[in-house]
Amino acid sequence: MLYYLILYLEEQFQPPGFQAVQFITVRAALAAITALVIALFVGRRVIGWLRRQQIGERVREGEAAGAVDHSHKAGTPTMGGVIILLAILGSTLLWGALTEVYVWLIILATAWMGAFGFADDYIKVVKKDKKGLAPRVKIVGQVSLGLLVGSVLYFHPQFAEIHTLTDLPFVQDWRLDYNFIGRLFDGADLGWLVYIPVVVFIVTATSNAVNLTDGLDGLAAGVTAIVALGLVALAYVSGNVLLADFLGVMHLPGAGELAIFATAMVAACLGFLWFNGYPATVFMGDTGSLALGAAVSTLALMVKKELLLPLLCLVFFMETISVILQTGYFKYTKRKTGEGKRIFRMAPLHHHYEAKGVHEVKIAIRFWIITVVTVIATLLSLRIR
Repeated sequence: MLYYLILYLEEQFQPPGFQAVQFITVRAALAAITALVIALFVGRRVIGWLRRQQIGERVREGEAAGAVDHSHKAGTPTMGGVIILLAILGSTLLWGALTEVYVWLIILATAWMGAFGFADDYIKVVKKDKKGLAPRVKIVGQVSLGLLVGSVLYFHPQFAEIHTLTDLPFVQDWRLDYNFIGRLFDGADLGWLVYIPVVVFIVTATSNAVNLTDGLDGLAAGVTAIVALGLVALAYVSGNVLLADFLGVMHLPGAGELAIFATAMVAACLGFLWFNGYPATVFMGDTGSLALGAAVSTLALMVKKELLLPLLCLVFFMETISVILQTGYFKYTKRKTGEGKRIFRMAPLHHHYEAKGVHEVKIAIRFWIITVVTVIATLLSLRIR
């Protein structure tokens, strides 16, 4: 909105310097500053309100009595994801080009899962129902968002020429065509039969993965900030015809606007980390984790880099795999021997190291370092011939 106001003033009065807002890099920087200011300014007030309302974290009995003791975190304000949402969405609305389908779709995706996460947190901490939102309702929210994102990216006229294609990682100028089924039927456009289910899976899996990672002070916020920084580069490269041609990736007109959203996400997570770093004075809750997961997955899908997500989001991937392996192995051994066994001391993975005696600050920092390495590797993969 502010972007359009400045454009209007520049057109009418031509004040010096106002034309700079036409550049994505300038607006991305302004979006980052705005998001950081919002997060820091709103953060204290939201935390204070949550404390007055006694909206605090409820520690599960298994955590307080088991191998990992989180009893000291009981009562810490949660639902802090509201801070992240206000910072990201407010900044994007101010500096993004709202006429671009990319911008309104990423805003919708973030707000969509933020709403489901807020409902889950509200039921847990306000209604005092520890079960929260029914799992099937949460899944419905994720699947419906995946269907919406997949349908827009496939059927919207702006994507007509590329809707079945995505960039293959590590191979320059190569594309994966989701319409391989159509080749069996004289080239009929049946790619949506594959593409939309893939989108649903990616959105659901990534949203849950960030949710699983949100278990230690500063862990999810820090990892997401670093991942989002990688997405800034991917979005900017995809929207710039010269860089896209140089790196052999698809040029996506308008996708550069996503860099503004991504920089706002980086700054919002860093601003939240100001309060969420150890010892945390607020937790993001499902309000933040589900929304951030939806934003990361939708961004990757829109810039046609979804196949890079396992590398870009390796920490999220490891956390999810640890839960799957732990649950599967426990069920298998219980069925075979009558006694369930575990691979890890606890799952997700960060709790395994915590149960081994590693301090949560060290775990969070090490996971941040791993994410820095994987993000750099992701960006370097664009130049592998």
